Amino acid sequence: MQERERKIHRPLRRAGLEVIPNAVPDGTMPFVFGYAPEDIVGGFSHRYETPRLVERLNEDWYDLAASSGLFDQRREFLVLLPEGTRTHGAFLQDLHWGRRAAPAVWTKVRLLERWDIMGRGAASAFLGIRAGHPGFGMMALDSSVYLSCSTGERGVDVVAVGHPDRSANILRQLEWFASWKDSSDRELQERIAVWLAGRAPSDVSRSKR
Repeated sequence: MQERERKIHRPLRRAGLEVIPNAVPDGTMPFVFGYAPEDIVGGFSHRYETPRLVERLNEDWYDLAASSGLFDQRREFLVLLPEGTRTHGAFLQDLHWGRRAAPAVWTKVRLLERWDIMGRGAASAFLGIRAGHPGFGMMALDSSVYLSCSTGERGVDVVAVGHPDRSANILRQLEWFASWKDSSDRELQERIAVWLAGRAPSDVSRSKR
């Protein structure tokens, strides 16, 4: 815990995110992937050569987060962080070489008055690779919206997905992944299977459509 505080919590606090340990709401979906264009409710893209790139990214991230409902009344939300102290860069390397990446888990955070998600946050090594090259997943405490940020060859892309826990596309992908025989991430599979089993009947029937 002390190492995690020193290596993860402090850099995130310098970026304007106060970590609130052990406060993820019960029943939160463990992972989000497999969304389709019809699930996207907003987003933006900026090429790396954009003037004032970090500033523009920060401005557009806040506008999208606020308008889509990422923050609650205390400006709290969830961010996906690796267990232990593995960095985002190490996670990408593992994916590139086909190795098992460290499990990622939701962590509750509060946005402070002074923040720099796309600069200091990305440079923290847990919300990206370096300033202006962010990579992260964020979700509202009530799971009403999920924000995905990724860096490609030419620029940064951020999308907002509405109600990922109700999306038929996402639920089908999670069901497929939970039953995939060749997965190397059994822990994530088990967490997804438990979450799927605990969903309300109306959510189950909706995913079958």
